[in-house]
Amino acid sequence: MTTAQPRPFPFSPPRGLEPEPLFAELRRQEPLTRVVLPYGEPAWLATRYEDVKVVLGDPRFSRAAGAGRDEPRMRPHPAPPGNILGMDPPEHSRLRRLVTKAFTVRRVEQLRPRTQQIADDLVDAVLAQGPPADLVEAFALPLPITVICELLGVPFADRGDFRYWSDAFLSTSKYTPDEVLECMGKLREYMAGLIAERREHATDDLLGALVIARDDEDRLSEDEMLSLAEGLLVAGHETTASQIPNFVHVLLSHPEQLAALRADLDLVPQAVEELMRFVPLGVGAGIARYATEDVELSGVLVRAGEPVLPVMASANRDESVYHDPDHLDLQRQEASHVGFGHGPHHCLGAPLARMELRVALDTLLRRLPGLRFAGEGIEWKDGLSTRGPARLPVTWDN
Repeated sequence: MTTAQPRPFPFSPPRGLEPEPLFAELRRQEPLTRVVLPYGEPAWLATRYEDVKVVLGDPRFSRAAGAGRDEPRMRPHPAPPGNILGMDPPEHSRLRRLVTKAFTVRRVEQLRPRTQQIADDLVDAVLAQGPPADLVEAFALPLPITVICELLGVPFADRGDFRYWSDAFLSTSKYTPDEVLECMGKLREYMAGLIAERREHATDDLLGALVIARDDEDRLSEDEMLSLAEGLLVAGHETTASQIPNFVHVLLSHPEQLAALRADLDLVPQAVEELMRFVPLGVGAGIARYATEDVELSGVLVRAGEPVLPVMASANRDESVYHDPDHLDLQRQEASHVGFGHGPHHCLGAPLARMELRVALDTLLRRLPGLRFAGEGIEWKDGLSTRGPARLPVTWDN
């Protein structure tokens, strides 16, 4: 143990999209440090790229071992029962296989024309209204919400309700613990209602496929089905809805990189990867993994039964892996980032998110020439586990 007492974590409140200053010092001097989160037991915090990949991908680190433990976490309440994020292979693999086909690169590419149509329709509305516009409400939120609603079979008209419940689901301090519990209950009740409808009338959407897997094939429990449905709805839109304005904000703040991208839109796929590395989306750290045996990380012995929190945002700025990591380089060709995680829990929806982000950037840069900030009215999210603008006013050349 390298510190006498665990440090309170997060170390400081998030400031826009600025990285946590202490991470760089820890990577150099104390890559594994003891921390205590707002809730749960103390844990090790892993800040180096290689250590983070080991914690995420090595079977000696377990998610399932956290069952029955007071897991270190940002939110007051642990995940609901049947949650895939709390499982290890083979149980995790069993659930993941049920939905993987919907998120393969091939299947996602089939969704690209519809995603492009949605993006163009949203920009049409923005152009018809004229500048300025709030990029969040006018484009970044409705694009991934529409896509995931159509994929799952969730009515887009209900977006006001599940957006509110999603915020509560991701709340660290924005809502009280009682409000979080109430919203989690309402989200579960809502998804249960949609599933009941599919038991009456079969559909060919993803929710319909989960019902068949539950009722006809007995491949998952009721709690597992509901947790999968909730997770797909929340994660299927929230992270992308945050990253679209995050990426635009970063690009507008780096005019030379933006000019290079505007000059060659073929760079968009690589730009998305570099922006995924560069942007610290999450507040805090990843979900704890428990060592199932003694493991050494960066010269520190993590004993069996101890939790370790991987910090992907720190790993993505590791100086031993990336040259000048605090510099945005849209043509960077170094090691792959861990913005989508790593190992068995690597983000299931990564192909969908990549496609949506590529479509979003390409469409905005093609159709809104001279896109730029409109005044000082940017508002940042507060009290949630994801960072990003709650409001991003932009303008463009008519």
